[in-house]
Amino acid sequence: MESKKLTQDDKKKLCCILEEEFEKAANLHRSLRVLTELLYKHFEVPVIVLIDEYDVPLDKAYQDGFYAEMVRLIRSLFSQAFKTNPNLYFAVITGCLRIARESIFTGLNNFKVRTVSDVEFAEYFGFTDDEVRDMLSYYGVEKSFDEMKEWYDGYRFGDVSVYCPWDVINQCDKLRVNAKAPMESHWENSSSNVIVRDILAAATETTKSQMEALISGEAVKKVLIPELTYTDLDSDDQEVRQTYLWSVLFATGYLTDVGETENGVHRLAIPNREVREIYEKRIRSWFKGKVTSDTARWKRFCEALKEGEYKEVQQLFNEFMAVSISIRDTFVRKEMKENFYHGMLLGLLRAEGNWIIRSNADSGTGYTDIILEVPVMKVGCVIEVKYAENGKYDQACKEAMKQMENHGYAEALRQDGMQTIHKYGIACYKKSCKILYGLEK
Repeated sequence: MESKKLTQDDKKKLCCILEEEFEKAANLHRSLRVLTELLYKHFEVPVIVLIDEYDVPLDKAYQDGFYAEMVRLIRSLFSQAFKTNPNLYFAVITGCLRIARESIFTGLNNFKVRTVSDVEFAEYFGFTDDEVRDMLSYYGVEKSFDEMKEWYDGYRFGDVSVYCPWDVINQCDKLRVNAKAPMESHWENSSSNVIVRDILAAATETTKSQMEALISGEAVKKVLIPELTYTDLDSDDQEVRQTYLWSVLFATGYLTDVGETENGVHRLAIPNREVREIYEKRIRSWFKGKVTSDTARWKRFCEALKEGEYKEVQQLFNEFMAVSISIRDTFVRKEMKENFYHGMLLGLLRAEGNWIIRSNADSGTGYTDIILEVPVMKVGCVIEVKYAENGKYDQACKEAMKQMENHGYAEALRQDGMQTIHKYGIACYKKSCKILYGLEK
């Protein structure tokens, strides 16, 4: 505002932007162009424009019902700022989706697009193994490398495997304070999970089967569409809609490409443990909503559990799992499989608001013990969930009962005043379970 190189008219234009005087739409639409003009005029150096996450406003507009208006605004902003602008040296625009078919980039020439599938600059989309090792070494926490790799690595950009940089930076911040800090999900809280929710909401039996494969560590083969529009997600054609949803999952980091096959078909997989847990959480939420909506069956399940009617508990839990997404007997570690079933069961039980539920596996690691109390009836339940490798239900049930005895969970309930204690050793495999039962009075 004190520049001697700008005229009063120039400063008036700047004031309109600084004071957000956008009653006249033209002030907003030409704002980027005006800023480049004034910067060039004052510094006498061509301007570099950096725009990060240009598609986020489009996502918000799509969710809130003013998508068309936002498309028009961004198209106008970009057209005026980047098309035949003599004040511009160059611009870098980043985003998850290439929304060319909305004509946002109409008339803009000389664009070079670099996607996660391109080889050039691939290592700059995230951190490499060497960079993560160097960072951990700097903070003296080299022993955390294997866990960091399991949680945050796995994205394949071009021919390079990279880590999510946001996760690595935030976890290093935790580790520099406490070298034993557990791994956490950082990216989940910084991103939108709407797309995952939409896929589950529209899940067909085929989609459910593919989700099971992904969570189990397998890959699915999909044709990807690089240039997307949000309106395509609302297509009445189920096949078209699913194709776009899978493409968005890939573009936004919920899936990564583990190798392209012939005819443009991509092999997609969940990149790492953090993202897998996001899927599991959303699936548990979806499962809980679907199951508890069958009020009569869910109440029968809770009543049977409380009364020690283990055969009916077994039958009902099997019925619930028959309509759920399960964990296949593939690459996922045993404790993660147990945690998945534990999470499903915990979601069912917590829907009963009058019970006291305690879980030792909220962090998603370690043992999956559930203890519940029905204070009014002085009834307690101890539940241990085991994954029955290769369908060995009896062996897994016995292990569960032995673990309950070794940890003295029944005694803990007794000290809380519970007079009747039901013990359930639940062995799960794929979409079925078996229960071994014990009673203490």
